[in-house]
Amino acid sequence: MIRKALYALMFCGSALSAQAEEAVAVFGDETARSMLFRSTTDIRVLGPTIEEFVRLNPDVRVIYEQWGSNALFAESKKDCEAGTGADAILSSAVHQLVSLVNTACAAPYRSPLTAALPNDRRWRDELWGITREAAVIIYNTALLPEQDVPHSRFELLDLMRQDNPAYEDRIATYDIEASGLGYLFAFSDSIEASTFGALLEGFSRVDAVATCCSNEIIEGVSSGRYLIAYNVLGSYVSTQYRDNVSVVMPEDYTLFLSRAYMIPRNAGNSGAATRLLDFLLSSQSNALLRDSGLVMRRDPEETFLPESSERVIPINPMLLVALDQHRRKRFIAQWRATFGAPQFLSP
Repeated sequence: MIRKALYALMFCGSALSAQAEEAVAVFGDETARSMLFRSTTDIRVLGPTIEEFVRLNPDVRVIYEQWGSNALFAESKKDCEAGTGADAILSSAVHQLVSLVNTACAAPYRSPLTAALPNDRRWRDELWGITREAAVIIYNTALLPEQDVPHSRFELLDLMRQDNPAYEDRIATYDIEASGLGYLFAFSDSIEASTFGALLEGFSRVDAVATCCSNEIIEGVSSGRYLIAYNVLGSYVSTQYRDNVSVVMPEDYTLFLSRAYMIPRNAGNSGAATRLLDFLLSSQSNALLRDSGLVMRRDPEETFLPESSERVIPINPMLLVALDQHRRKRFIAQWRATFGAPQFLSP
């Protein structure tokens, strides 16, 4: 159903990616009315769900732009001020969309499907959580000794304190300045756990690497460049066959994220945007999202994680704290003391 696919992939976190989309695909018939859908989700992951949407809605043509989270946030703010932009936005950097809603950049919508969402997955009938994804630890199964596999943050800390040269420059995580999602995970850790300061100390001890993107980190673990990566979206691991990469849900607690969907107030095709939202919340779409790894089943026997260890990142105004300029400045200074300044900065 993809009529045209143009993949113009760019380096995440570069000056270029802060100005343009990373990739584009068009779904549906070219004679149908278009809607512009911007998302941080990999086209290959969400593509099958969009294909099914346009099959059921042949009068809609979806122009899908894949963006980095910081670049999408900056572009959406500009569009809000200019009165232009996308018809729908889906982002893993949920705190950034909460900020857009808070500055009156979103259009309201309510339906039986949106009203059925739990409170932690909707806010003001202007922002809705679509997915259910875990922040996990991943490791190279061929290179990491089984006795060294960390099943909690405490075990990861113990590993980094061993003064073992095998782990120097071989542990990775998101760069919180290049990745809005990485910032959200790290900030949530700093609020949730007393171990955050110790984690930063451990990362510094082993010269851990902070980099921009899920795919880059997973590829690095698969290739053996990294042995372990921390706070990676588990959905991207499950959707790419990698027989030497395994996932651990930290036993002390595991963060769960729901990507947020927003309809900008300036949407030119809000009708298609609301139809897409209701489809994404439908049982049919939920099955497709599960197959794509974007909705994780709650099954302790499968994940070995009790419900008491789940920590949901709620979609609510509390996330605005993460964007408080003074607090953000102090948090990034603390991060830079561990990892140094990044080579590229995104807005």
